[in-house]
Amino acid sequence: MNNICIIPARANSKRIKNKNIKNFYGKPIIYWSILAAKKSKCFSKIIVSSDSKKILSISEKFGAVKNNLRPKKISTDKSSMDDVIKYEIFKENRKKKIDNVCCIVATAPLISSKDIKKSLDILKRKKTNYVFSASAYDAPVDRYFLINKKGFLVKRKMKNLNKGSQDLKKTYHDAGQFYWASFKTFSSKINIYNGQSIPYYIPSYKSVDINTLEDWKKAEALFKVLKKF
Repeated sequence: MNNICIIPARANSKRIKNKNIKNFYGKPIIYWSILAAKKSKCFSKIIVSSDSKKILSISEKFGAVKNNLRPKKISTDKSSMDDVIKYEIFKENRKKKIDNVCCIVATAPLISSKDIKKSLDILKRKKTNYVFSASAYDAPVDRYFLINKKGFLVKRKMKNLNKGSQDLKKTYHDAGQFYWASFKTFSSKINIYNGQSIPYYIPSYKSVDINTLEDWKKAEALFKVLKKF
């Protein structure tokens, strides 16, 4: 089968400077995503999609195929991951028919090659639209609250306040690691939340969606512990 991996990696990240190639335990953070993709042995090609020659050069050094810069129109703050994936897979499919595609996040140092492989098996067996990484919220979302600019809790009605945590429904979120789908699905307008997708569970100690420096430090702490085991 011709399965390809797409790793979107735009330059000029806002909250963490040069996030996609920032040093993470001795390597540019994108290295860990490329490494997991290689170790899974699921892909005929690992393609990093970027608007930065530096990112492409670093990625090629670690095992991604040589790729050209992507167009500026899909490299803005408002560009979606879907736009990037479609651009890369349509380009590749003209060379050779693609079966399945996995989009891997560039900043996912806790990603496991075993999870990539197992989730592909689910995609093929269940014939579902998408299989994507998901984790459970650590605390019940029913009990969320907001904090105003003065530091005070914003008054709200607490739903199910009298129920114990064990009596509340477990809720989940996108773990921000990988997204599997067939070429046909990624080429369409089918949304990942359409009810025909299977979340692949990742324990919270193996999952951090890195958007802030606080997230980055949490990922470093977890990586350090996991590396020992």
